[in-house]
Amino acid sequence: MISTKGPWRTRHLAAPAAAACLLTMVLGCSINPATGERQLVLMSESQEIALGRENHEQILEQMGVYDDPEVQAYVDRLGQDLAALSERPDLPWTFTVLDDPVVNAFALPGGFIYVTRGILTHLDNEAELVSVLGHEIGHVTGRHGVERLSKAQLAGIGLVVGMIASPELQRFGDLAQQGLGLLFLKYSRDDEREADELGLRYTLRGGWDAREMPGVFGVLKAVGEAAGSDRLPGWLSTHPDPDRRTERIGARLAEMNLDLSGSKVNRPAYLGQLDGMVFGANPREGFFRDGLFLHPDLEFTIAFPAEWQTSNQRQQVIGVNQQQDAVVTLAFAAESDPSAAAREFLSQEGMRGGRVSTERINGHPAAEAGFEVPRENADDLRGRVAFVRYRDNTYRLLGYTIESKWSDYSRKIGRFIDSFDRLREQEALKVQPARVDLVTPSRDLSIEGFNQQFPSTVSLQTLALINHLPAGGTLVGGMDAKRIVGGLGPQ
Repeated sequence: MISTKGPWRTRHLAAPAAAACLLTMVLGCSINPATGERQLVLMSESQEIALGRENHEQILEQMGVYDDPEVQAYVDRLGQDLAALSERPDLPWTFTVLDDPVVNAFALPGGFIYVTRGILTHLDNEAELVSVLGHEIGHVTGRHGVERLSKAQLAGIGLVVGMIASPELQRFGDLAQQGLGLLFLKYSRDDEREADELGLRYTLRGGWDAREMPGVFGVLKAVGEAAGSDRLPGWLSTHPDPDRRTERIGARLAEMNLDLSGSKVNRPAYLGQLDGMVFGANPREGFFRDGLFLHPDLEFTIAFPAEWQTSNQRQQVIGVNQQQDAVVTLAFAAESDPSAAAREFLSQEGMRGGRVSTERINGHPAAEAGFEVPRENADDLRGRVAFVRYRDNTYRLLGYTIESKWSDYSRKIGRFIDSFDRLREQEALKVQPARVDLVTPSRDLSIEGFNQQFPSTVSLQTLALINHLPAGGTLVGGMDAKRIVGGLGPQ
């Protein structure tokens, strides 16, 4: 995977495939068509496809599809062309651009490939995108996900529940998992190196310039460095070092001694697809400001506890305290009637609920109740839940902590719930997302000079990063460059 924020995570099992095959009396062994090596596989191709398709629906629901048919068709066409050149051309290959600002790409078994709009805005040409797609295709043709699953099944550890969340939320543990569960298995570094090799193979077969492949490694490294040590993207934990990947691919190309002078880069065509693309988080889908969460499209606001870590996920908004022993969440409720929704929530197995009270929160119909959740070998949980009917939706406002901390956090949880209200601020209601804007400077410009002539609403560091400009580098006159306009300001 380009970033292991995507699916299929568990601990890496080091038992060699050959030994595993002996343990299963060769029952689960096969020759991988892409690598020619023996491989432990305990499921058929039809089962692999069914598994990928089932989780594909979860991915679309959890992360959302970027709403641009032209971009979707462009990425799908490139992906289909590459997949047709692979050793498994008959899989039901599906290529999807996700509406996610994170720089990320990943694959599910069976031929389901995903790239985010975040990674698209950080790439510079079609050959780079093709190398990303080729890498993810390599995970599928190499059957890396299926092999991880087979080894996990053989070892009797089964599947583990992971989270689609920001790196910050991954630290929150059990408190943050509600509503975020998907099944994950983690690729090994050998898998990632093999996917690089297969991606190089498919890129060359398709006639694209594989010399652009290291540019992807460079931008991934720069994104990680810009994020800071506490927010490094997950791909750093499993992928080989970007510099080593660059060296290895460079060495392989030198070894092949190919004439790539006529191969495809297609920078103008690629950048044309980015013109107008949403950049970064879309504030129309909610944003934080001074402890407030404001949602322009749904026209509501709510105050999260001060200094709590927060994250706006597609299906819920979460706040967790610094000690990570209390959490508040905002999410949609399945039931439209607040009282019915409260009773449904309290009817969950293992939950002890108090009396449901019907009232109004800032004039909006609501139902509230306290609850407790007994736990074996752990402190019991205690919390408060409210369901609020506002416009065409019913919202679940939930806060809980461990029983011994309830007196410390009950007031903060109560203020969070009681703060839900209509968003009236006109400036917030009118906010628009930042977007990529292509411009063509007439002369060479430093990044500072470029920003003066073509002002952007992002930092100079971000501006240099998305234009693949090294420190002290110069944008070449007469060539398209990206700037970012609109949005909430520097990011």
